[in-house]
Amino acid sequence: MPDGRTQTDAAPHADAAAPAIRARGLVKRFGDVDAVAGIDLDVPRGMIFAILGPNGAGKTTLMRMLATLTPPDDGTAEVMGHDLTAAPDAVRGAIAMTGQFASLDEDLTGRENLIFLARLWGFGRRAARDRADALFAAFELADARHRQVKDYSGGMRRRLDIAASLIVTPGVLFLDEPTTGLDPTARQRVWRMIRQLAQSGVTVLLTTQYLEEADQLAERIAVIDRGRKIAEGTSRELKAATGSGVLHVTLAEADPLDRAAALLEARLEAPVQRSPEGARLSVMATTAEAANGAIAALLADGVPLEDFAMGSPSLEEVFFALTGGAPQSEDAA
Repeated sequence: MPDGRTQTDAAPHADAAAPAIRARGLVKRFGDVDAVAGIDLDVPRGMIFAILGPNGAGKTTLMRMLATLTPPDDGTAEVMGHDLTAAPDAVRGAIAMTGQFASLDEDLTGRENLIFLARLWGFGRRAARDRADALFAAFELADARHRQVKDYSGGMRRRLDIAASLIVTPGVLFLDEPTTGLDPTARQRVWRMIRQLAQSGVTVLLTTQYLEEADQLAERIAVIDRGRKIAEGTSRELKAATGSGVLHVTLAEADPLDRAAALLEARLEAPVQRSPEGARLSVMATTAEAANGAIAALLADGVPLEDFAMGSPSLEEVFFALTGGAPQSEDAA
């Protein structure tokens, strides 16, 4: 493939007006378990779209189906205008995928890795070197291009792994947990890079265990649980749809924490989220009156309160309210 050509250039007959991804009723079964149970999805071109869900919800299985790595058992899908089952080769020619772990040769330098991959794509020797150097510059890795990959930090490996998936620019880039295990500085660099990719016209579909990541990056978010899509919208729409606010309660002592959580859950009919630090509880409240009633019930029950306040829900609190649990990393296997 000549230098500078995109993967989507290889398929000129794809419908340019179609969404980057359109799925209807996708199903994947493993034995008696529906890992994905009839999901519909529409992802416009050039958008960063996030898939959120608790461990085992089917996030990675859905992504693997859309990337042609796992065949669906039912339903239909098109990626960049190509039918998933009728034209899998055309789909593969229009996408790239980066998993949770780097897939690079650690004994080669970073530059050697990218040159090798470019040559596999059909680049000439000089074009392969030029493409590798351009990616190192774009991903802020130029100073490390002659180092062996085994000497890279975790954040540098993730950036290099994503760079490797962009030797030829894809129409859709699938990112499965792109910043797992990275420190905050490295995560910010990857976020900046993902935004730049979307600005250049690449559609990004990502799964993540970080609610902040979805809140910061994604233009739209789909929440899936037990293989089904249970909510979709912008971060603001999801927050607005879940309730008017969230009640935060801090206890003066931790002993009655279980009793307080049970009382709040019963009064507000919503799952209670416990903070890992201190005796702090959070629960969705549909109205201020309902929150006031819950506080009154705690005081009447003798629960010692240090502080309480109503506020707008975070995306994490919305997620907890929708699924009853916090997001976790999902094993791609």
